[in-house]
Amino acid sequence: MERAATPRAASRWSSTSRLRRSLLALLPTSAASTWDLVAGRPGHDVTALDAALQHVFARHEVDRIAFAGFSDGASYALSLGLANGDLADTVLAFSPGFAAPPEQLGQPAVWISHGASDTVLPVARCGRHVARSLSEAGYQVNYEEFDGGHVVPPALLSEAFTWWLGDD
Repeated sequence: MERAATPRAASRWSSTSRLRRSLLALLPTSAASTWDLVAGRPGHDVTALDAALQHVFARHEVDRIAFAGFSDGASYALSLGLANGDLADTVLAFSPGFAAPPEQLGQPAVWISHGASDTVLPVARCGRHVARSLSEAGYQVNYEEFDGGHVVPPALLSEAFTWWLGDD
């Protein structure tokens, strides 16, 4: 059974938090145990994600796009978001390990958060390094380091979406 991004992964979500917005979230999964780019190079996952995005765009009005992810998904979101900065205005990366865009288009804004005691993807060689590299390359980067490990604290998730969407 294929687990890659499919149109059925699109769902409407109205936040009951302080965001108070309606969002359309496409929640893909990788075809294998991790994203193809993390395992070596773009392939089936990119093709499946492209098809899922086409499905969403054909059925819904979309005016803002962010690529987001956690852990390997954050590395994938950064890599694809930087390669598609003409499509995505923002990348939200929670505990990324790296960014390896096959090419870079546009200048999406970048939010990165990482736990100071992350033992899965250590902050010094991952989150801090990625944030510094992107800042030096001219990207607008918001970096949030927090006390904790390899997790996404709910407060930072809300803060990241507020940063992306604004508070209006």
